[in-house]
Amino acid sequence: MARRTDRHSSLMRISEAARAVGISKQTIEYYIMLGLISPIRPEGKRTRYFDRALVQRIRLIHRLNRSGYTLRDIRETYLRNR
Repeated sequence: MARRTDRHSSLMRISEAARAVGISKQTIEYYIMLGLISPIRPEGKRTRYFDRALVQRIRLIHRLNRSGYTLRDIRETYLRNR
């Protein structure tokens, strides 16, 4: 794993965030594509990072979806309350 600067030491990469939530990287990619989440991308870098709040949001989206809410409903509610 690449070394991170102190400024990014509490941030996770997509694989770490996926592991923390218990879902696949592809699921997180799908949430990004749908506009449900926006990872942190430092200027000039390709790597996307996820802070604790974003990981909690991913966890919430996943739980709501497993509880029967559609991703469309989640997106509309999330964007409305943003």
